[in-house]
Amino acid sequence: MSAAASQEIDAMCSDVGDWRGAMLSRLRKLIMQADPGVVEEVKWKRPGNPAGVPVWSDDGMICTGEIYKTHVKVTFARGAQLDDPHGLFNASLDGNLRRAIDVHEGDTVDEAAFTSLVEAAVALNRAARRGR
Repeated sequence: MSAAASQEIDAMCSDVGDWRGAMLSRLRKLIMQADPGVVEEVKWKRPGNPAGVPVWSDDGMICTGEIYKTHVKVTFARGAQLDDPHGLFNASLDGNLRRAIDVHEGDTVDEAAFTSLVEAAVALNRAARRGR
């Protein structure tokens, strides 16, 4: 894990100063607990988003995390291929590849179900890598 990326994501979470930063920080902790080998990066810095986007990977991208004005979005790169028995995915449902979870103020996240999604995404990445 890149110490610089980790510090950048820490700063993103604390700079927001409200529930959104705390939520992204909590989800990030769950990602890292679900996959201790996860690689944390910040990608796609541009003028409209100079801080960039947190990205978590292991044998391929697992998910991204973004803070918006009204919600926090965690997008699973290959979410359409993941089983979601608890119905966490509630955004980007029409695509053939990605699925996302939008969390709004006051929402609770089923931490066990979220952790299972992360674990399933890692397993999917590893299976795809072995199949290459």
